[in-house]
Amino acid sequence: MHGLNDTILSTGLSVDYEEVSEQAERFRVSLTKADAFEIDFATLGEMHTIRIDCAGQEAQKSHGLCPRGKPDVANLPAGEVYFVPVGAEGNFPFRFDDGTLALMIVREGAIREAELLSGNAEFVAARNRKLVEDPATGILGELGFGTQVLPFSGRDIQDEKILGTCHLATGRSDHLGGDLTPDRFASRANATHDDILFAPPRTPEIHLSEVRMFRNGETKVVLADFEPSPYLRDILDLNES
Repeated sequence: MHGLNDTILSTGLSVDYEEVSEQAERFRVSLTKADAFEIDFATLGEMHTIRIDCAGQEAQKSHGLCPRGKPDVANLPAGEVYFVPVGAEGNFPFRFDDGTLALMIVREGAIREAELLSGNAEFVAARNRKLVEDPATGILGELGFGTQVLPFSGRDIQDEKILGTCHLATGRSDHLGGDLTPDRFASRANATHDDILFAPPRTPEIHLSEVRMFRNGETKVVLADFEPSPYLRDILDLNES
């Protein structure tokens, strides 16, 4: 646990984790073995799309429980379903902490270049230098979806678990079952796992227009406008909530 505050203590850590686990499992089953996802973003009047390939893999969940007798690690607060991408193509907007916006150009599963959209050009230039010096820092290592109904806390450790949000991550994926290990980085200091959360308070200039899942020849909308789709609401039994 890291980045705790009063909101997290009174909400994300004050829930019945048996219920969290059950909800995460319903969400997981609704997405597992997906072939791919497409995510549409709107920012500064432009639309951008990235396609994340998952190759029919089993979705994984972070649900806060470590069953007795089974070695495991729990990240609290919990409530997340995730994949380790096997490839990705397209573009997505990225917000630096100061509000600078960049467009991340993704080819063959990794960010190859960042283009300035607005703000401080030096932040974008520094990111491009790092991509050249250590290309592994641009590899997409996770696609995740929040599964809990919680208030925003201002800390990604909880906010990425909120239903309606999604996140990408660059860098290490070995702790998630992927193959991006520290030895593949030019510098071990860069061998980190860096989440990129898309949520209204965190990325107010970036709108999550739609997330579509491709599975078994069918296309299902999963999220739209930072809200679960009717398909997902039905599976999660939220229609009366």
